[in-house]
Amino acid sequence: MVGGELVGEPDLEITGVSEVQSGVPGTITFVHMPKYRQYLDTTQASAVLTGKDESLMNVNGIIAKNPTLAFSKILDYFAPEAGDSSGVHETAVVHSSASLGKDVTVGPFAVIEERVNIGDGAVIGPQCTIGRQSTVGQDSKLKSLVAIYSSCNIGRDVLIHSGTVIGCDGYGYATEGGAHLKIPQIGGIEIGDNVEIGANCTIDRGTIGNTVIGQGSKLDNLVHIAHNVKIGKGCLLTAQTAVAGSSVIGDYVAFGGKASVAGHLEVGDHAKLAAKSGVTKSLPGGEAYSGMPARKISEKNRQDAQISRLPEMAEKLKELEKRLDELKLDD
Repeated sequence: MVGGELVGEPDLEITGVSEVQSGVPGTITFVHMPKYRQYLDTTQASAVLTGKDESLMNVNGIIAKNPTLAFSKILDYFAPEAGDSSGVHETAVVHSSASLGKDVTVGPFAVIEERVNIGDGAVIGPQCTIGRQSTVGQDSKLKSLVAIYSSCNIGRDVLIHSGTVIGCDGYGYATEGGAHLKIPQIGGIEIGDNVEIGANCTIDRGTIGNTVIGQGSKLDNLVHIAHNVKIGKGCLLTAQTAVAGSSVIGDYVAFGGKASVAGHLEVGDHAKLAAKSGVTKSLPGGEAYSGMPARKISEKNRQDAQISRLPEMAEKLKELEKRLDELKLDD
């Protein structure tokens, strides 16, 4: 299944998965970091999955080239299968002009507004709302309490977790005479295929044109994407990331927790932003950045090293001042 190298007893039966520190007989566990190797001698799990740079001594297991991917496949194999619950629940409200494909599931108290198009095999969870003229692609899944506003296009195989809001108004106001007047937000949302969006995320619709989340990108919980932002393919945005209006993020950009990008900027392909980075100017791709304002991580580390020496330098300065004062007294 995982294309790994077998170590130990080949006929061992594995019936599930468990944590290495609380292993259960008959299961396989996962050791992917050195700090977890301490549990190998005490775990009750019957087998261990690990990577090529590790070894298994007197332990049954599998050594895989990409152990994280291999463990994902194992978890998927043992995951409980969802029951066949296709169909529209009797409490759901579906407008007569909406189009539902084959084997679509619409959960209790969901609302499907006019001219919505739902693709084959899609699952709309309980209490979801899908606004008029929106599209949900084939085999996409919306967990409970997801709100999709009007004119939003969700691609195929998209997973959206509970509490997320897609297509709400972007933050736009014009100020006159001390009053903040709302700027109408009349654009839409385009979410590509195979995207996952975590719980309680917010993706604003465009002011004019669309906010875009590229194919294969994965958003953690509590991520905010502002109006007219363009996120490229395969990006990874972890918790509390925020991208301000009209910024363009390239392909395969990785955001650490709480990293943020100011408005109207560009971040190049394959850039990496460390946790709590604050991007205040456009950054080229292919580099790792850190700090506020974000700079190349090597430069930030040098700066931090110098800052850590400040107490020592202050003491040396005091000593030099003392010696200088003594020299003046000698004169």
